[in-house]
Parts: sequence; C-alpha cells; structure tokens
Amino acid sequence: MSSVIAVTGASGRVGGRVARRLAGRGLKTRLLGRDPARLPDLPGAVKAAPAPYGDGEAMRRALDGADTLFLVSAHENPDRIQDHRTAVDAALAAGVGRIVYVSFLGAAPQATFTFARDHWHTERYIEARGVPHTFLRDGWYLAAFPAMAGEDGVIRGPAGDGRVAAVAHEDIADVAAAVLLGDGEHDGVTYDVTGEEALTLAEVAEELSRAAGRTVTYVPETRAEAYASRARYGAEHWEVTGWVTSYEAMATGELGTVADTVRRLTGHAPMTLREYLAAHPRSYAHLV
Repeated sequence: MSSVIAVTGASGRVGGRVARRLAGRGLKTRLLGRDPARLPDLPGAVKAAPAPYGDGEAMRRALDGADTLFLVSAHENPDRIQDHRTAVDAALAAGVGRIVYVSFLGAAPQATFTFARDHWHTERYIEARGVPHTFLRDGWYLAAFPAMAGEDGVIRGPAGDGRVAAVAHEDIADVAAAVLLGDGEHDGVTYDVTGEEALTLAEVAEELSRAAGRTVTYVPETRAEAYASRARYGAEHWEVTGWVTSYEAMATGELGTVADTVRRLTGHAPMTLREYLAAHPRSYAHLV
C-alpha cells in the first residue's frame, strides 16, 4: 500500500501548491482545509471533512490512515500554540509517522516578531513527542511586499534600514515537495527557506515603483507612530503588536538571513522580487 501524505491548508497559497506538486508526482494525498468546498480537485487526493486544529477528535478522524503530515501553521490567534499541540497530538493518535511543519525564520522564544515565538514553541513540542520531523523556517513572503504599500503608495513601518530575504510561495512549495518526497534524509533537519536577495524596504519600494509605473516610497516609523498609524484598523492589541514587531524584526536583521535551501533542494534559484512582480501583476493592482 502506498503512503498517504496529509496536507493541511490545502486551499491556501502554500498548502495548495504543495498538494498540486504531490499530485503531479502521483502521490496519494489527504487534503484538509477550513472550507472543503475550496479544496482543489486533484488526482489521488481525498478531501477530509472540516477539522479545525483545536478540535482534536475531528483532526484525528481527518488524519486517520495518513503516514505523513504536512502541517501549515494556523492563522495567527492567541491560542495558536495550543491549537498546534492539539493537531500534533491528533496526528500521532491517528498513526502519523512523520511531520513536516511550516515554521518561520528566526523562530525563538524571545524573537522580536511576536508571532515567530509561536513557531518556536510548536517546534519544541513536536520534538518532544519524538516523531520524525522536518521544520521549514520560511522567510517573509514576497507576496507580502505589495500589500505593505497603501493606496497612497507609501510603505510605513519601523524597519529602519534592515534587510529582508523574502521568498515566493512557489519556492516554499518546491522545497516542501522535495522534503516530503524524501526517504528520511530530511528527518531532524531545520531548513531556513529564503530568497537569495536581501532588500531594504526602500529598495522594495523602488521595485514596486518600477512595476507599478508610479512612485512608491518607504517612510520609517517609530514604534509609537507604527501603533498610531494602525489604530484605524480596530484590531486587537496582540494582532497589532504582531504587525509592528514584524517590521522591528526587519530592523534587527532577524529577517535578513540568506539561505541556499531553495537552490540546494530544488535545483533552481529562488524567485526575485522583480520576477515575482512580473509574474503577479494583480498583487500590486492597488498601486497602478
């Protein structure tokens, strides 16, 4: 009997791409997502019933019969660490024998970017359970850069002159597929998954200007200014703190790590910001 790989977040930008790559290689997959109607129709894929990470029994049923779990981290929320732990426990109860977890670059208990701390705690929990595992510490997404610019053509945040080695979802999926297709050589390994160019936000603004045909600028903020400029969204404090500290992590250099993982595991160079913008013009349509 061939093995089954369960892919969470299979309707999302990482999980969906991974699911398609595995299907293209003829593998059997179990697709999980918050809305089964949005899950892709793929050969060899079975769509699981809705199973929130925090619902251990639903997760166990959804993962029953799967051998490997590709675990995309849950959307940010105050209970994310516990949700991840519940999902991991459910996977082991269902007989899953390997977990590939989508973590974040610089995950650490005192990481500047507060959301990165959740990933460190999740990694340690998976390690403590003794299951073979691989951690993919993805960098900042290239797709996030256009969204950082408002319709006024300004990127605002306390990033200073820090550099960011952002990575495309496509490259993350290629790396994940390579790991999932491996026979064990990736067990126990933590990979930083980044682009190979580390840009300041001023340089990002220049690339957006070139693509959009209008001037996009970066305006550094202080922490107080960053909180004030985001108050209009009405988000909870923990969420705004995540937004602000993501920029502060850029300033400290925590998002500037340049790794060769994409090239080593996939055989091709990671996408640059210029290439990404050329391939995804809709990402900056609000700036045109």
